[in-house]
Amino acid sequence: MITFDQVTVHYDDATEPALREVDLTVEEGELCLVVGLTGVGKSTLLGAVNGLVPHFTGGTLYGRVTVDGRDTAHHPPRELADVVGVVGQDPLDGFVTDTVEEELAYAMEQLAIPPATMRKRVEETLDLLGLADLRHRALYELSGGQQQRVAIGSVLTAHPRVLVLDEPTSALDPMAAEEVLAAVTRLVHDLGVTVLMAEHRLERVVQYADRVVHLPGDGRAVIGAPADILRTSTIAPPIVELGRAAGWSPLPLSIRDARRAAAPLRTGLSGHTPGPVRPFQLTPRAQLLTARGMTVTYHGVPAVRAVDLDLHGGEVTALMGRNGSGKSSLLWALQGSGPRRAGTVKVVGAPGDPHTLSAAEARKAVGLVPQTPADLLYLESVKQELAQADTESGGGEPARAILDRLAPGISDDTHPRDLSEGQKLALVLAIQLSAAPRVLLLDEPTRGLDYRAKTELARIVDALAAEGRAVVIATHDVEFVAQAADRVVVMAEGDIVADGSTTEVIVASPVFAPQTAKILAPLPFLTVDQVRPLLDGDSGS
Repeated sequence: MITFDQVTVHYDDATEPALREVDLTVEEGELCLVVGLTGVGKSTLLGAVNGLVPHFTGGTLYGRVTVDGRDTAHHPPRELADVVGVVGQDPLDGFVTDTVEEELAYAMEQLAIPPATMRKRVEETLDLLGLADLRHRALYELSGGQQQRVAIGSVLTAHPRVLVLDEPTSALDPMAAEEVLAAVTRLVHDLGVTVLMAEHRLERVVQYADRVVHLPGDGRAVIGAPADILRTSTIAPPIVELGRAAGWSPLPLSIRDARRAAAPLRTGLSGHTPGPVRPFQLTPRAQLLTARGMTVTYHGVPAVRAVDLDLHGGEVTALMGRNGSGKSSLLWALQGSGPRRAGTVKVVGAPGDPHTLSAAEARKAVGLVPQTPADLLYLESVKQELAQADTESGGGEPARAILDRLAPGISDDTHPRDLSEGQKLALVLAIQLSAAPRVLLLDEPTRGLDYRAKTELARIVDALAAEGRAVVIATHDVEFVAQAADRVVVMAEGDIVADGSTTEVIVASPVFAPQTAKILAPLPFLTVDQVRPLLDGDSGS
């Protein structure tokens, strides 16, 4: 169905090719997972399937790419639209209509599909992805995860034979991600759709893959069975890391298989107390923010319902909950920029409620990094962004010094849009921290980050907490929460339904528990790093 024959892609401004002599055949009804660190060429590989590379991206493609017998060199993307459906990393970039139902129908309209068939497919897709209740909603009103499901649905309605997915679950909560992946696997198994998927959150998808394409970073592709590739790859989900550390063979890729293999390990670890997840914990913790009765509504519909929340210095709090539960609305209300129907916020050292302060004063009280950090980047170079931040913050530590501490090596001359997702996040963090806020709010900061970047982010967050700041991270990434947070607050329908230590809250939840906790339950281990020091020569045998 998809064939790469000695494919090399070289962009004009690059010294080395993004892809080098790639040979790949993806058969009909196969789910092929593309893995690798940020910037190794995953998006280039995906873009070559429907002709975006090189027709729209520029550069030179050597070799041959064919899809269902069509050579992409002679068929631009518009001539492959009936065969290949593509869902990019940012769903908003692909929306062209106003409402959910209209977006689902749009691709079919362009392909001249009869109205009766269109209506039937729209209804099927609404049910398949759990979007029926949102059919008349405006796209801009949806949460990030809801927008992602609509983007996937808008491609599925055209019934493509090949589906290309670039991080399809990056903005989804665990249950929504499972629903989407279940729908994708149904398409593969029942309809014979061929799926090529790139995803950083391998813990969610690796068990569904028939084959893995690993891009190690030199432009070449290493292709094979998932267990074979992941045993030696530079990146791996926690289940594989635990299997490597324990010496399990064959390497399990599902929780069920891992639990079976882990029975001796659980016996060996019983009686041991896991070490702290965060290396630094400040005691005692001063209360920095007090929020009471926080209420947010949109068009009369409550998003946050009379929430009370206290935040303490030195504490990293994870804010969790399904898509649309009110996490982002609460963060924006706490910062003062978002709408608020009722409630008060008091921040130590601030002259008043952030909602009543000027934007500059509110930044000094509470800093916020939005879901898409690039939204705050609007100048032509990193140097200009940092200089503007220093001007607006009115003194304090220079933004450049903060950036060098967070992510060394970013050049002043680089355009912000040319940075990796992790570098953009570090730049926006430096901009916000230049105002020296005591409280820092991060909305989905791990979206688009690989495992290495998330480990670095965890280090940054821990360092910020060590300085006495209160840090709140709204996220669906349970593995990152297990690694970085010492408190978890769970929201549902605008209310706080759980609030406690990370171990207490997420281990007890079948939805939010990380892979290590599921494998070793009922033992209170959250991460592989907690287990590794306790392993001896025969623990995993």
